[in-house]
Amino acid sequence: MEQNNREGDSVADGNFDLPTKKTINFFPPLYRQRYSFVNDLVNRHKPKKVADLGCGNALLIQMIKSHSCLELIVGVDINEDKIGSQRCKLSPFSGDYLSPRDLNLSIILYHGSAVERDSRLRGFDLVTCIELIEHLDSQDLARFPKVVFGYLSPAMVVISTPNSDFNPLFPVVTLRDSDHKFEWNRKQFQTWALGVADFYNYSVEFTGVGEPPEGAGNVGYCTQIGVFRKIGAPETASCAAEQCGEHVYKVVYSVSYPSLQQREVRRLALANEVSRQVQSLRQSYVSGLSAAQSGDRQGPPPTKANRLAAFSGPVFTELEKRNIEKAPKPFCCGGEFCVPLERLLAYPKVNRLCDDADAMRALLEGTVRLSRDGSAVTVDLQDDDGQ
Repeated sequence: MEQNNREGDSVADGNFDLPTKKTINFFPPLYRQRYSFVNDLVNRHKPKKVADLGCGNALLIQMIKSHSCLELIVGVDINEDKIGSQRCKLSPFSGDYLSPRDLNLSIILYHGSAVERDSRLRGFDLVTCIELIEHLDSQDLARFPKVVFGYLSPAMVVISTPNSDFNPLFPVVTLRDSDHKFEWNRKQFQTWALGVADFYNYSVEFTGVGEPPEGAGNVGYCTQIGVFRKIGAPETASCAAEQCGEHVYKVVYSVSYPSLQQREVRRLALANEVSRQVQSLRQSYVSGLSAAQSGDRQGPPPTKANRLAAFSGPVFTELEKRNIEKAPKPFCCGGEFCVPLERLLAYPKVNRLCDDADAMRALLEGTVRLSRDGSAVTVDLQDDDGQ
């Protein structure tokens, strides 16, 4: 439903140059301002579960999915072909595997209507309805609050809709989009929203995006927004699912992102970081040996501080540097270079993945070479290039 606006079919998002009135250009584009508003809310309130009703081409989902707090994002739209075409944009990239999230994240796209009840969306932290309600006919508009506020009962609801007070500023407009059934002025929207909030035990605050041009501030924002917050504790999803198991939406797309909560992902991430750190330490050790053997006197002698800088670099705090320096030192045993697990655990990136030597040993088994007693990671002192 929001898609028409995004593609520039809407007067508010397009450019119309008629001699009677000046073109109004929004920067960033109005749809971006709406999504940025939601993105800022997610950043401030840290919801775990978000549902976007009328998600269209899922641009809002693409924008917010990088937030580390999110564990489930759901998109619902009545146009199955449109949402089904967004799979590649929502799939994990290679970087998501190289740098996995701390928490699990699932994204699900459903084919369905915002005025249908589906218990899988009950008890969410945030439900967004961006440029949705103006597409509903009178019967669906009457059902909308019963479903969203009464049945789904999220902790927060964000509703945006055109402000018809702004429409006279456009060159020629009755409704901003051919699919709109109505467009409310500020008083109409606020009267409706306050009635809904009172009936379903929500508070509501009004704001908007799309500043009017200079001298026309009395018309308000181009897009008006209501932010509703549930008064009292919201119903939990588990309780909701037990009370009613209505599943009317059709799953069009579902994907899970790699996270450190998944053992295999954590295992591979740990092995990659340990291998990277061990090779860095080995190269520093070999370089120091070569300099000593050649009698190289260029530059300062390899003091304790120099060695630590080679190992840790400038990115560590003073406390982290002290922890690294206190940890057991790498050593050589025959032709092998050995780095104690306790040393590796002193490095923050490794410690983030695993903070216990026994757990590290179990995770690393089969991915890197361990010493006979399992207390250190070992590699050949000289690599294939003889370095």
